[in-house]
Amino acid sequence: MAKAPVLTPRADDFPRWYQDLITKAELADNGPVRGTMVIRPYGYGLWERMQAEMDARIKETGTLNAYFPLLIPESYLAREADHVEGFAPELAVVTHGGGKELEEPAVVRPTSEMIVNEYFSKWVQSHRDLPLLINQWANVVRWELRPRLFLRTSEFLWQEGHTAHATYEEARAFAARIHRRVYEDFMLNVLAMDVVPGRKTVRERFAGAVNTLTLEGMMGDGKALQMATSHELGQNFAKAFNTRYLSKEGRQELVWQTSWGSTTRMIGALVMMHGDDDGLRVPPRLAQIQAVVLAIKGDEAVLAKVREVGDRLKAAGVRVHVDDRTDTPFGRRAVDWELKGVPVRIEIGPRDLENGTAMLARRIPGGKEPVALDALAGLLPGILQEDQATLLRQSRERRESRTTEVSTLEEAVEAATAGGWARIPWAALGEEGESKLADHAVTVRCLVAGDGSVPDADDAPGNVAVVARAY
Repeated sequence: MAKAPVLTPRADDFPRWYQDLITKAELADNGPVRGTMVIRPYGYGLWERMQAEMDARIKETGTLNAYFPLLIPESYLAREADHVEGFAPELAVVTHGGGKELEEPAVVRPTSEMIVNEYFSKWVQSHRDLPLLINQWANVVRWELRPRLFLRTSEFLWQEGHTAHATYEEARAFAARIHRRVYEDFMLNVLAMDVVPGRKTVRERFAGAVNTLTLEGMMGDGKALQMATSHELGQNFAKAFNTRYLSKEGRQELVWQTSWGSTTRMIGALVMMHGDDDGLRVPPRLAQIQAVVLAIKGDEAVLAKVREVGDRLKAAGVRVHVDDRTDTPFGRRAVDWELKGVPVRIEIGPRDLENGTAMLARRIPGGKEPVALDALAGLLPGILQEDQATLLRQSRERRESRTTEVSTLEEAVEAATAGGWARIPWAALGEEGESKLADHAVTVRCLVAGDGSVPDADDAPGNVAVVARAY
């Protein structure tokens, strides 16, 4: 009899495959409260690498990290009507503390625009205080009715940037800079994810924003996932919190603001965009372990060579892990590393030692071949670079092959419900058509210009709506 597969095949049940992989690759477990999750060390290691890469890009913009409280006075949320209306169904509210009912309930932050603006209004006095560029790495709580690990959880980890500027033009340019030079650069060059940069429609815009820029990725089943967003807030929050500065001309002016964020949802995207029926495939630039060196047997000479190879690869700049747990069967260990998506496995046993070779297994393109031990350190950097490019190319080819150009609402719905995306002229769809899409669980993921760039306005001539079902 054929052995049962380790994971449910994607073609049989994509959601079950996703859940199987999250569990068996030891990324996360469900938390004790519905909608929460425990991120396991391997999954958290991916987040730490994401943090490091993103944080470096954020700091290159001049933004500094800070921290704001988890609990926000409920009265703060009432100051910006659209914002509180947008988040009201998701709020978690603390009413008791220290054994007593609180004089004013506190909201567990769903996002920090409100409390950040309370302090921006204190810190900004003069044009010399601008721009004020702040980011924080934190957790937020948005009560989720239909949780799914990493994709939709009641508590998740993220970074959220908040900035204040002297002019509309400066704020708008900064939101675009974050969108392209932080988020898109990171996703293309580290996550190896093909993404579509675009502009959200009014219906899909962040509550309280005047414009939302997004990056949308196609997952392995053809659905879309919103990867990160950058918002122009205009002066909505500045008016609510009276955040003003003294201009060079001696006038009191309201600031112009942005906010932007990305979350642990990117780990879910990593699974669904790059994973296959054998497990994860982690892009080499992201991987906390780029190569694992496995001892096939507990022979002392083999163990010594495995450790020596590990040291040489580490000296060559490869992030390497030595697996010398020979009390665990080799086959099981090989399957575990395959599930975890480590880009390269280097397998060494007594026979390999005699031949002066190792078996090199490449997770991303697949396949194995013997390689001279002395050649490994020189070969691996090129292999990792090649595999990084392969993942990006595959994700782009998937999106392009499963995106259909259409001209009617009916054709857009057909393409999206068949497991792909549709591109339809916004002039042919419009807000009325967008509302009708919702009847089929289909949404406009973003608007793009005819040449694929981000349009300057919702109604710019030639705008194209990218339409799909989404997570």
